[in-house]
Amino acid sequence: MRFTEQLWQDISPIYSSILTHGFVDELMMGSLPTATFQYYIQQDALYLADFSRALNQLAARATTPDDMLQFTQFAQNAILVERALHETYFSLYAIQPETTKMPACFAYTNYLLATTSLQSIAIGAAAVLPCFWIYRQVGKHIYERAIQENPYRAWIDTYAGDAFDQSVSQMLDLTDRFAELASPTERAQMQEAFRISSRLEWYFWNDAYIQNRWLV
Repeated sequence: MRFTEQLWQDISPIYSSILTHGFVDELMMGSLPTATFQYYIQQDALYLADFSRALNQLAARATTPDDMLQFTQFAQNAILVERALHETYFSLYAIQPETTKMPACFAYTNYLLATTSLQSIAIGAAAVLPCFWIYRQVGKHIYERAIQENPYRAWIDTYAGDAFDQSVSQMLDLTDRFAELASPTERAQMQEAFRISSRLEWYFWNDAYIQNRWLV
């Protein structure tokens, strides 16, 4: 069994909670309120900027040109490809850019930036992997069940598409390779990093669903 397969088995209850969350369910049905999706897109735009920075930090710490190039390309895609999707919805719904990170976005981005800068590249890779992998699986899950006229079809098609699928496969291969070279202690830390980021994925969607704000 590949190391990444072990990671996925470990977060199976978290992933199940994501699939049954109201945000994902209503997005799939096309019934998600516009205001909820607006909150999500605003926060996701802020998230992606820091996600790209986290990937660039991994690129800077890479020990081979191939790994450096791969992480740099991931970082570029996070800005160019996914931001293009955001701009579609920013225009469609007349969404104003948000400058304040709400609790889940703040926690998630700061965790990724801290982990990719302070921990090993292997642990950092495990920390950023859920954003790739969970989004692909959720995208495919929704794609198979969503009606064609779903107002969020562009979002669904992006994360269920071949281009994103290829990026996820490349990230999985990188993570498995790092795990092969890691000590048992480091692999345990990789597993914990993957688990934490997976939990934060749930919190990110939950914040949007409940329109969470700073309470104090």
